[in-house]
Amino acid sequence: MDDLDRLKEELFKDAEFKAEYDALEPEYELIRQLIRARSESNMTQKELAEKIGTKQSCISRLESGNYNPSFQFLQKVARALNKKLTVALV
Repeated sequence: MDDLDRLKEELFKDAEFKAEYDALEPEYELIRQLIRARSESNMTQKELAEKIGTKQSCISRLESGNYNPSFQFLQKVARALNKKLTVALV
């Protein structure tokens, strides 16, 4: 177990912290999937941005979690990456 794992284990003992972490998990999972798909497509942020008609800084903000994209924007990104965007309520 590394230092990060130990820190997470300690922090997760706090119920309020764990609840906040869990609430953000879907957002960070989407970000991980977007970065993975772009990387697997051997595409830079700039190339992806050009493909969907936006700026590289917009893709950077999306991947860093500093942008709240519309559903339509996420659909454009998915199509540019040859992926299908799906949403589920569970």
